[in-house]
Amino acid sequence: MSDKISPLGHKGLMLEEPLLFEQSQQGRSGVDLPETTQTKLRTGQPQRTEIGLPEVSEPQVVRHFVRLSQMNYSIDGGMFPLGSCTMKHNPRLNEKVVRLDGFAQLHPLQPQSTIQGALETIHQLENWLAELCGMPAITLNPAAGAHGELTGMMSIRKALQDKGEIRKIVLVSDNAHGTNPATASTCGYKIISVPSGSDGLVDLTAFNELVDKYGSEIAAFMFTNPNTCGRFEKDIKHIADKLHSVGAYFYCDGANFNAIVGKVKLGELGVDVMQFNLHKTFSTPHGGGGPGCGPVAVSKELEKYLPVPRVRHSNGVYSLEIENADTIGRIKAFHGHFGMMVRALAYMMSHGADGLRKVAEDAVLNANYILHHLKDDFHVPYKGICMHECLLTDKGLKEDGITTLDIAKGLIEYGFHPMTVYFPLVVSGAMLIEPTETESRESLDGFIKTMKHLAKQAKSKQKEHLKEMPLSTPRRRIDEVKAARQPILRYMK
Repeated sequence: MSDKISPLGHKGLMLEEPLLFEQSQQGRSGVDLPETTQTKLRTGQPQRTEIGLPEVSEPQVVRHFVRLSQMNYSIDGGMFPLGSCTMKHNPRLNEKVVRLDGFAQLHPLQPQSTIQGALETIHQLENWLAELCGMPAITLNPAAGAHGELTGMMSIRKALQDKGEIRKIVLVSDNAHGTNPATASTCGYKIISVPSGSDGLVDLTAFNELVDKYGSEIAAFMFTNPNTCGRFEKDIKHIADKLHSVGAYFYCDGANFNAIVGKVKLGELGVDVMQFNLHKTFSTPHGGGGPGCGPVAVSKELEKYLPVPRVRHSNGVYSLEIENADTIGRIKAFHGHFGMMVRALAYMMSHGADGLRKVAEDAVLNANYILHHLKDDFHVPYKGICMHECLLTDKGLKEDGITTLDIAKGLIEYGFHPMTVYFPLVVSGAMLIEPTETESRESLDGFIKTMKHLAKQAKSKQKEHLKEMPLSTPRRRIDEVKAARQPILRYMK
């Protein structure tokens, strides 16, 4: 054992934290509970003498979770350059607003006369989103981006059913988000992939051939713009016109809207459906499977199919429309995640139209700043400027035995959360970097300096050292394949 590590496994302020189950002592408790004489529970079941929970004191519980939180990496702790995820700073102003009594203390079953301010907030957010994307109708009910995709595709399917058309195919670009084909498949469609070309954009020749071949069998085309290669699909208007010529719908994944917010209105380019990710573009909390919001915008034709409830405004009064003969129904309990809506609207109003436009400009500037400084150290698969994220690969490092994974682990050793790795799948050994607009030049320079150092190590005698990183973390390299295939999900004494 190294003399730097204590008998308990501690090293400096990096503490080895056992499970609460391992800290448990029979009879220990953080609260005093009265003795019960009941022999049966209200369910009619006999009372259990053991429920399998650890028996620990309050200080043990507090210290346990504080120590775990100190091992976690967060946007409050440092740069989070995950490409395709837009891990931007969450302004504290948003958190203050959402905690106001009129927002935080609501109940979804309150009389509508007592929640007029909340309904107005929802209605106002819908109007902002409609203006930003150039589409007339919005629903805020979906709980996340992928849930929004499902809502949008269900609306398309119902519209086709109402026309008496049975269409079985959805085209999906291979540089789109991975949830796109999953969503279309969930709706019962056969997926046909549209390849991207050497420029990272949809191969227009291949797309045209597929539309000509399948024609009226195509329900929709799903693609992401800007796409996951960090490129703007410049042929979007041609794609829209080609789809509409065969009666198909055009679905644009708006997950990367942060790159074009305030700059481009996708509805004006022929898009029929798109979803937003409030956590990406409008700074609401992201990740962990927690509360999210994935609004969906649709064309006038598809508006009547949007899920209920919908907020209506008439004569100065806001109300909820519950019944609608054409709707796809409810896709979420009550009105979606209201707290996320308040945060997003606070973000929009504090920026204003000019501020949101600046967000997009700065996000693109930051990504190109990184690309410019790293283009001589790593392989760049596509020439020219990028949008909000830049794409590098490990080509050129493999001959030295160094891979994308080694670079990612090296970043961890030096205090950075890694970029997105091995995605998009259309590029081998991908490193997708999205700095967002909220990172300062000093922050970007620190990341660039570290990446250059790792590239230099990969070409030096230190490359074996690099392949062992991280060295200073609570855990080093785990067997990720075994962890995925044989996870240990339950504590056994």
